[in-house]
Amino acid sequence: MDENMKTWVSDKLMSILGYSQPTVVQYMIGLSKQATSPSDLVSKLQEFGFSSSSETNAFASEIFSKVSRKSSGLSQYQKQEREAALLAKKQKTYKLLDDDDDDDDVRGVEEGKVSETKSASRKGDSNKRQFRKKIEVDDVVDVEEEGILTRERVVRRRTSRDDDDDSESEEERLKDQREKEELEKHLRERDEAGTRKLTEHKLTQKEKEEAIRRSNALEKDDSLAFRKVSRQEYLKKREEKKLDELRGDIEDEQYLFEGVKLTEAEKRDLQYKKEIYELVKKRTEDADNANEYRMPDAYDQDGGVNQEKRFSVAMQRYRDTTAEEKMNPFAEQEAWEEHQIGKARLKYGSKNKKQTSDDYQFVFEDQIDFIKASVMDGDNVDYEEMEDSLEKSKAKSALEALLEERKKLPIYPYRDELLKAVDEHQVLVIVGETGSGKTTQIPQYLHEAGYTKRGMIACTQPRRVAAMSVAARVSQEMGVKLGHEVGYSIRFEDCTSEKTIVKYMTDGMLLREFLGEPDLASYSVVMVDEAHERTLSTDILFGLVKDISRFRPDLKLLISSATLDAEKFSDYFDSAPIFKIPGRRYPVEINFTKAPEADYLDAAIVTSLQIHVTQPPGDILVFLTGQEEIETAEEILKHRTRGLGTKIAELMICPIYANLPTELQAKIFEPTPEGARKVVLATNIAETSLTIDGIKYVIDPGFCKMKSYNPRTGMESLLITPISKASAMQRAGRSGRTGPGKCFRLYTAYNFHNDLDDNTVPEIQRTNLANVVLMLKSLGIHDLLHFDFMDPPPAEALLKALELLFALSALNKLGELTKVGRRMAEFPLDPMLSKMIVASEKYTCSEDIISIAAMLSVGNSIFYRPKDKQVHADNARLNFHTGNVGDHIALLKVYNSWKETNYSTQWCYENYIQVRSMKRARDIRDQLAGLLERVEIELTSNSSDVDGIKKSITSGFFPHSARLQKNGSYRTVKHPQTVHIHPSSGLAQVLPRWVVYHELVLTTKEYMRQITELKPDWLVEIAPHYYQLKDVEDSVSKKMPRGEGRA
Repeated sequence: MDENMKTWVSDKLMSILGYSQPTVVQYMIGLSKQATSPSDLVSKLQEFGFSSSSETNAFASEIFSKVSRKSSGLSQYQKQEREAALLAKKQKTYKLLDDDDDDDDVRGVEEGKVSETKSASRKGDSNKRQFRKKIEVDDVVDVEEEGILTRERVVRRRTSRDDDDDSESEEERLKDQREKEELEKHLRERDEAGTRKLTEHKLTQKEKEEAIRRSNALEKDDSLAFRKVSRQEYLKKREEKKLDELRGDIEDEQYLFEGVKLTEAEKRDLQYKKEIYELVKKRTEDADNANEYRMPDAYDQDGGVNQEKRFSVAMQRYRDTTAEEKMNPFAEQEAWEEHQIGKARLKYGSKNKKQTSDDYQFVFEDQIDFIKASVMDGDNVDYEEMEDSLEKSKAKSALEALLEERKKLPIYPYRDELLKAVDEHQVLVIVGETGSGKTTQIPQYLHEAGYTKRGMIACTQPRRVAAMSVAARVSQEMGVKLGHEVGYSIRFEDCTSEKTIVKYMTDGMLLREFLGEPDLASYSVVMVDEAHERTLSTDILFGLVKDISRFRPDLKLLISSATLDAEKFSDYFDSAPIFKIPGRRYPVEINFTKAPEADYLDAAIVTSLQIHVTQPPGDILVFLTGQEEIETAEEILKHRTRGLGTKIAELMICPIYANLPTELQAKIFEPTPEGARKVVLATNIAETSLTIDGIKYVIDPGFCKMKSYNPRTGMESLLITPISKASAMQRAGRSGRTGPGKCFRLYTAYNFHNDLDDNTVPEIQRTNLANVVLMLKSLGIHDLLHFDFMDPPPAEALLKALELLFALSALNKLGELTKVGRRMAEFPLDPMLSKMIVASEKYTCSEDIISIAAMLSVGNSIFYRPKDKQVHADNARLNFHTGNVGDHIALLKVYNSWKETNYSTQWCYENYIQVRSMKRARDIRDQLAGLLERVEIELTSNSSDVDGIKKSITSGFFPHSARLQKNGSYRTVKHPQTVHIHPSSGLAQVLPRWVVYHELVLTTKEYMRQITELKPDWLVEIAPHYYQLKDVEDSVSKKMPRGEGRA
C-alpha cells in the first residue's frame, strides 16, 4: 500500500476524529475498496462512529477516488486459489495407468520417435525449424505446469499450516475460557462460604478452637491422655482464678465496710478469707523460691512448648518497653525533680478561699484570624416551635421520639407528593441537601406504600460505613431487628435474611449481583444514592440500570443526589423528572482566613482549640484527607489538651474513616455529655454520606484525597488536591442541621472564587482505565466503545488500557478476559502489580511478592531521615541494600526483618523506619494473602531464589524497562525517553546496564523509583509478544560510564 496514501488518511483522521492508529488507517482504506459508491462509504463510516457532517462526506468522496481498484479487487491469495482450481480441472482429464500400460507406452513412444527421425531426415530445413519451435513451446508449457504445481503445493502447505496454527490457538483459547469459567464458579462458591451471615448464630473464637481440639482428639483416639493434660491445665488456671476472686472479695469488703461496725460472724468470715489467701500465696512463693532442680520445658516433644518460645530470647532486645520500665532507671532522679518543681509552685493561703475577681480567659499562643464573608440562608423554619416540639419529644419513649424526629425531617411534608411522582414515572431524579432524610426515609415510604410486595428495595451507597450505619438507623426507626426486614450487604459481610425487604449495599455489591441476576428480578425498586459523588462503580452502575429500566417497565429507578446540578442526571436518563427537597434548616455563617495557611493540618488543630475555648457549646467537624492525617491530628489534640488539664472543658476526639473498626465508628453518633464538646475528625465520608447531629462548627481545610492517573508514567496514585466549590458548599451545610452554625474555611475568599473548580471531575475520567476495562470484562460487557457512560472516558486512553491488558495477557486476541485477567480483576491494585502477583505462582515465590507489593503500595514513606541524624539514617537504609540486590529485594528484607523481631517498634526506631507505614503494609499484605487463597494461588516462599523474584517483578513491569546510555542516564526501551535513577535508590551509584522500575516521578528530572536490575534475555523470555531480540541487543563492547565510588 502506498505510504503517501497512508499518510494522507492518517492526517484526515486526526482532523476529523482527533486521533489516528495504523490499524484504523488500514481499515479505512479497506472499507473504501469494498464500498460500491461514496454514499455507501459514508454510511459505513457513520456506523464506525463518524459524525454525519460535510467533512465526513468530503473525506469519503476523496478516499473513494484515490483508492485504486485494479484487477477486480482480487488479492494475491484469491489469485492463487483460482490458479489451483484451474489446475485441478485440468488434472481431471488425465487417467490412471497400470505398470504394464506404462511400459507399453514407453515402447510406443520410442518407436514413434525412431520413425519420426527417419521421416524427418527426408524433410527440408524449414521443417527442422518448425520442429525446434514446437519443442521450445512444449518446454515452456511444461515449465509453466511445473510452476503451477509448485505454487499449489506451497499454497496447500501454507494453508494447512495456518489452519493448524488457527486450530491450536482456538483450542488454547477455548481451554483458557473453560478454566476462567471454572475459576469464576469457585470464586462464587468461596464468596458464599466466606461471607459472614450475621443473622445466623456465630461461633466465638474459643468455641471454634474447642471444636477443632475435640475433632483432633477423636481422630487420634487418645482422648485419655488429652483428658489428663486438660485436667492439669484446668486446675492451674482455676487456682489462679479462685485466688484472684478471693483477693477481690477481701478488697471489696475492706473498702465497702470501712468504718462500719461488723458482727462477730462477719469478722470471723473476713479473717478466715485473709488466712486462706495468705496460706495459698505463701505456698506459691515458697514453691517459686525452692532450691531444687526442675525439669525444663520439652521444646522438641510432640505436644510440648512451641519452638517459637525457644528462640524468643534472641529477640528480647526488640521488645517494646512499658511505661513503668521506662521510668525505672531514672525513678530517683525524676522524683527529686518533681519535688523541686513542687517547691517552686508552692502557693500560700487557704484552698477554699473565695474568688475575688474573674480569671483571665485562656489565650493560645497561635491563633488564626478569620473574616466573616457571607451567610448561607436556612429554609425559613420556625426555630422556637421546633425546639419546643423536640423538648416535648424527649419525655416520650425512645420509639416515639424516633417517630417524632422522622416527622421533623425536611422530607416529611413532601411524602405524598414523592409517592405520587414515583407512581407516575419509572425513573425519578431526587435532589435534596444532605440531612433532608433521602437515604433513611424514602425506602420506608416506598415500603409503607406497598412496593415491597413485588420485590425488595435496594439502596446503594458509595461507602461501606454509610451502608452499615444507615441500615442500623432504619431498622431502629422501623422497630425491627437489623438483618431481618432491614439489612445491609458489603463485601465479605452479609447482614440479610429471607425476610429482608429493604437492603442497603455498596454500589460494588450491586454490580456483583448483576453477575448472578442480570435483570435484578428480585428487586422492585433500585435507589442509587449519593449519585453526585460519581465514583467508578456508580458510573458503571448508571449504564447497567438504565439498560434494565428499558426492558423492565415494572422496575422503579430512583437517582438521589445532594447537589443542585441534577439536569445532567435527568438528561442521561431520557429527560427524567426532577423532584427537589429542601434540606438545611438553619443559616450558616461562612468565615475565610485573612491570608493563606502554610500548614493546613496545624491550622485545623489550632482552629479546633480556638473554637473550643472561645465559641458557645456545639460539636466541631474537621475535614481531613485520610487516615494518616486523622491519626496525627488526634495525637496532637490529645497532647495539647492533656497539657492544659482543667483550664479548658473536656474535648472528646472521635475519628471516622473507612478502616476504623465498627464499634469505634459508632462513637461519633453518641450524644455529647453535658459540659463537654466533641470534635469529629473525618474524611470526606462526612461530607454527604453521614449526618452527625449536634455539629455547629465545621473546619474546612479545602483539600481531599483524589485518585489521579498519569498516562505518561502509567501509574495511579492518591493525591491531595483542592476540593471543588460544590464540595465546599456541602461541607459548610453540615453545620446548619440542629441550629445556626459556622463554617471556618482555612483558605481565602480569593482562593474560593478563583482557584476551585465548580464540580469534582468524575473518577472515571481521572483513573487508570485498565481497572475499568477489567471490571467491565468481568461483568461480561465486551463492547466498551459503545457502553453508555454518562461521561465517556477518552477513546485514546481506552485503547491504551486495552493494549496494556493485552500485553499483560489479561485479554486474548479477541478481547476476551483470560484466566490470568480474571485473577487480576480480584486484586485492588494497579494491573501491573496484579500481574506480578499472579506470575509469582510460576516462580514459587508468592509470599515474597505480596510482601513487596504491600511495601510498594504504602509509597515512599517507609524510611525517614531526621535532620540531625541523616548520615545514620542513610547507613541504616544502605544496610538493606547489601549485595546491590535492588530496591524491591531491599523492601522485602525490611519487611522480613521487621517480622522476625515480632513487628517491634523499637527495631523500627533503630533502623529509621516509620512504624505506621510498616503496620499499614502488614494490613495490605494480610488482605493480599486472603485474595491469593481466593484465586487459588498457593502461598509459597523462596527468598533464596532472587532471580525468581526478579522474574516475577519483570512479568508485571516489563513495559517499564530501561537501558544505560553512555552519558550515565537511562533510556526506556519502549516509547524512548531519557530517565535517571532516583538518588534514594540503592543502585544510584552502581548503574546497572538494564533495569526495571516501578514508577516515574518528575522533580528536577525524570527519576525512576524502586529499581531492580534485570537480564535483557528475560524480556524476550517473559514477553516475546512485546519485545524482539533486536530490542534487547546489548553490545558488550560498547563503552559504558565508570561507576562512581561510594564514599
